Amino acid sequence: MKFAAEAIVRKHYGKGIARQIRRAGKVPAVIYGQGKSQLLELDHGAIRKILIAQAGSTGLISLKIIDGTQEAQITAVIQDYQVDPIGGSLLHVDLFEVDMSKSVRVKVHVHITGSTPVGVKADNGVLHQPMRELHIECLPGAIPDQIEVDASELSLGQGIHVREVKAGEGIKILDDSNAMVVNVAAQISEAKLAAMLTGETSEPAAVEQLSLIHI
Repeated sequence: MKFAAEAIVRKHYGKGIARQIRRAGKVPAVIYGQGKSQLLELDHGAIRKILIAQAGSTGLISLKIIDGTQEAQITAVIQDYQVDPIGGSLLHVDLFEVDMSKSVRVKVHVHITGSTPVGVKADNGVLHQPMRELHIECLPGAIPDQIEVDASELSLGQGIHVREVKAGEGIKILDDSNAMVVNVAAQISEAKLAAMLTGETSEPAAVEQLSLIHI
């Protein structure tokens, strides 16, 4: 997904300057890349919309940088950001300039697709998703909005590992190939779970089920 935004070059930094920028409805930011960094001001609403769209580091931003009477157009991604824990407003944003001809590494959301898994419908199992993001490497233009994983055919005790995920042409997944992305595990009764947590059961089957839930 691609977005458009404008940034104004700022000459000064410091806590006092940052507060002034925020009071004006802007967000202090820094853009890194090409061996340098630059101080910027961003529109709070525009950047917040990009983050709400759940694009994060996967969303390419066509960024117009305004420096007095001069303008420059670059492509960037949001590398990191800080949020006020009380008010929820953006405090600071770090951007990274990308070269469309060079591969980048980003995190992409994992979206579970398909109908209710077989093991959930037939055996009253529980669907677990240990990994909600995957680290990938690809050209900026190939970054997907999300990676879809179809869990509909999973039976009780089955799962999908990183090595089994099809991310798309030109996309390399960097996570451990043996890591579990999604799986269907057996339910455990509250009484049995409480007994295991207090060490009052020696049933090996129960212990095995507990480990399945936390894969």
